[in-house]
Amino acid sequence: MAMTKTQKAATVDQLVEKLEQTPTLYITNYSGLTVAQASELRGAFRKAGVEYTVIKNTMLRLAMERIGGYDELFDALHGPTAVAFGAEPSAPGRVIKKYLADKKTEIPALKGAYIEGAVYHADALEVLASLKSKDELLGEIITLLQSPITNVVGALQAQGGNLVGAIKTIAEKAKA
Repeated sequence: MAMTKTQKAATVDQLVEKLEQTPTLYITNYSGLTVAQASELRGAFRKAGVEYTVIKNTMLRLAMERIGGYDELFDALHGPTAVAFGAEPSAPGRVIKKYLADKKTEIPALKGAYIEGAVYHADALEVLASLKSKDELLGEIITLLQSPITNVVGALQAQGGNLVGAIKTIAEKAKA
């Protein structure tokens, strides 16, 4: 059943809202997946906190045009298209990469990605999957910030131990 103009407008409005709220967008070709494979893939995305849905290219393009900044991705909007929306930039890439490796397949194929203003093309899956999450980056920064303090405390404790040892040695020599 064909969508009415009102339904199309509502769909585009929903997509605009989704694009504005979600910093990460992966566009994939899902053609060739069986229903069971598509369900399994959706489940893997869901576990990773990613929404994966089939979208009409025209609707997605209209929403992208309304917002602006997605021009480089328009070439990817052809053929069967499913989109992964996520808050974490690497999560969709990791799910796709793992699925491709586990199933020894080439589908879903990355057509392009948009991550917080940066556009990535179909050949960028390896790079995208290896991006660190915000939590991982924050953990590394905290570790880097703490390491000088840890070094100072360790040096002070070692020096204190050496000082105590030297005082004991001097005291023992004085008694003898």
